[in-house]
Amino acid sequence: MEEITWNDFEKVELRVGTILEAFDFPEARRPAFKVKVDFGEFGVKMSSAQITKHYTKEELVGRQIVGVINFPKKQIGKFMSEFLVTGFADENGDIVLASVASPVPNGSKLI
Repeated sequence: MEEITWNDFEKVELRVGTILEAFDFPEARRPAFKVKVDFGEFGVKMSSAQITKHYTKEELVGRQIVGVINFPKKQIGKFMSEFLVTGFADENGDIVLASVASPVPNGSKLI
C-alpha cells in the first residue's frame, strides 16, 4: 500500500450530498442507476453507480451519500458523470454505498 501525505488527502473533496432522483441507466454495460445529488453550495451533480443489487431507485431518494466532487468529469457512453459515488464491495463484489450515520448539511467535507 502506498502512503500519502496529509496534503494529498486534503486535495480529495469527499463531500456529502442528498440523492434527489435516481434513474434507470439501460445503456450502461453493467447494471447501474443514474443519480442526481444535491451537494449544497457545490450544486446539483449527476453520476452513475453500479448499486442495483442493494438498492431500488425509490429507496435511494433522500439518502445521503459520500462523493468525490473534484475529479474531472467522465464520459460514460452518452452520459457525463460529474462526481464519483463512493462505496465498498460486499463479499459478492456488489457495491454498498458509503454514507453518514446521521444527517449532516449537504456539501459537508469528510475530515
